This record gives sequence, C-alpha cells and structure tokens, in this order.
Amino acid sequence: VQLVESGGGLVRAGESLRLSCAASGLTFPEYAIGWFRQAPGKEREGIATISSRDGPTYYSDSVKGRFIIYRDNGNSAKTTVYLQMSRLTPEDTAVYFCAADWGPYPPDLFPYEYDAWGQGTQVTVSS
Repeated sequence: VQLVESGGGLVRAGESLRLSCAASGLTFPEYAIGWFRQAPGKEREGIATISSRDGPTYYSDSVKGRFIIYRDNGNSAKTTVYLQMSRLTPEDTAVYFCAADWGPYPPDLFPYEYDAWGQGTQVTVSS
C-alpha cells in the first residue's frame, strides 16, 4: 500500500485549503482512509475518515462543520481521498497525514488502528 499526501502550504486564518491523498495497492475487501494531524509537542489526532463500504464519513469534533472528506470514483485498489478544509485557524497548523485501515468495519479515528501511513504534508495557518 502506498499513500502520498499533497496540497499543504501556508494560508491565512479564515482561508481554505484542500489536501489530497493518492492511495494505491488497496487490495482488500474493504478499508478506510483517514486524515490525521500532529502539531509540535502534541499527540497525533484523527480528524476524518471515509470507508470504502458505501463511503460513510466520520469527523472529530475539532473539525466537524469545517472540514469535508471525500474521494474520487477510482477503482477500489487505487483512489484519491481529499480533505477540504475551510475557515482555517492557527490551531489547525500541523503536519497532516493520511493513513489506511483494512481492519474491521466500521472505521474509527484512533491512529493505532491504521496500518499504513503517508509521509505527511505541512499546513501552516497564520493569524
């Protein structure tokens, strides 16, 4: 499984940004792709996940209503998952990672449940 994030950068508070996660090698009956973030000195936080089974989504309270996770209509083994982030604040500054979980359904937002990770992309929000 390969996961490659892109789309990070520097934005101002209140602006929007879209991250992409190109996932391949997902030869599993079902899986979930999640987005996580880690700020300096803080633990990795799960913020959004989407399941391959009918595409249900789950969000953390910290991003619910501001971030949207969705995916393209690629085949099950290769897909791109996006994280549309709106109304960004400096507290959203972190390295953002995507990860794949091919464990039991339904998915969750605990990092230890995920089996493969991308390298991360930096998002910096200035005030």
